[in-house]
Amino acid sequence: MLCWGSWANTQKLAAKTWRFELFYWDYVIGILLFSIVSAFTIGSFGDQGRGFLVDINQANSSSIFSALLGGIIFNAANILFSASIAIAGMSVAFPIAIGLALVLGVIINYSAAQNSNPVLLFVGVALVMVAILLNAAAYRKKSATNQKVSGKGIFLALIAGVLMSFFYKFIASAMDLDNFVYPAVGKMTPYTAVFIFSIGIFLSNFVFNTILIKKPFVGEPTSYKAYFNGNFKTHLTGILGGLIWGLGNSLNLIAAGKAGPAISYGLGQGATLIAALWGVFVWKEFKNAPKGTNILVSAMFLFFIVGLSLLILSGV
Repeated sequence: MLCWGSWANTQKLAAKTWRFELFYWDYVIGILLFSIVSAFTIGSFGDQGRGFLVDINQANSSSIFSALLGGIIFNAANILFSASIAIAGMSVAFPIAIGLALVLGVIINYSAAQNSNPVLLFVGVALVMVAILLNAAAYRKKSATNQKVSGKGIFLALIAGVLMSFFYKFIASAMDLDNFVYPAVGKMTPYTAVFIFSIGIFLSNFVFNTILIKKPFVGEPTSYKAYFNGNFKTHLTGILGGLIWGLGNSLNLIAAGKAGPAISYGLGQGATLIAALWGVFVWKEFKNAPKGTNILVSAMFLFFIVGLSLLILSGV
């Protein structure tokens, strides 16, 4: 949750002239690099279980395809979500995309592995949804959005939310959630599954992001020439963003072995709380906000904390 809610800070730190489409390539490379390093280190060291190379060699085609498909679906969802923010703004994109992904994702993952208290789980999800809506209301009040809301932005947020709710199921199904030390034959450890998942993101980016570079949802087209003209510091910032997201993704999947995929996924989507904390206390996004905005922000934090606490308690 901490990592998923923090990686976007690197986009703010990137050069102001650096387009999101170009930043996104470095971000994807960072995700892939983390998966490779973790697979050959913590995914291979130790005196129990299968190392990365042994594990990937015994994985069956069904598990590999499932993790690969999860990466492709995630990449499509993430790009569409980012585009919806650019077009419609955070106050529209977040409650639609992340809210939809949270509710659908928890339902989908709970149906696959029912190892938590359903009442606490879904009440927690409902409270987190309220917090996301309060977050949206605070941004709307701050931005004085009496402008017309973009239909294209809403549509992209809806598609992104549906896609984002499915990606986790595919990568989780590639693993043996009951035994990470000696997974069932054909299944993978989290480290191997994350590597295949990252390959799916990387390969699909040649299609999805190339289309976005040539025909962006917002702004003028850019080019790969512009990407290679970027300076080292700018590229490194984007890669750092991918490393941070990749760490969060790996920890989230490892946690699923004990907490179950529904709780782990639901807590991960609480990243909106972390992003809000960065926005309020570091980037001072609500510094000159209208009267009443601070009440919405305070209520948002309260609902988030209670909702996330119930998600944790549902697995105890």
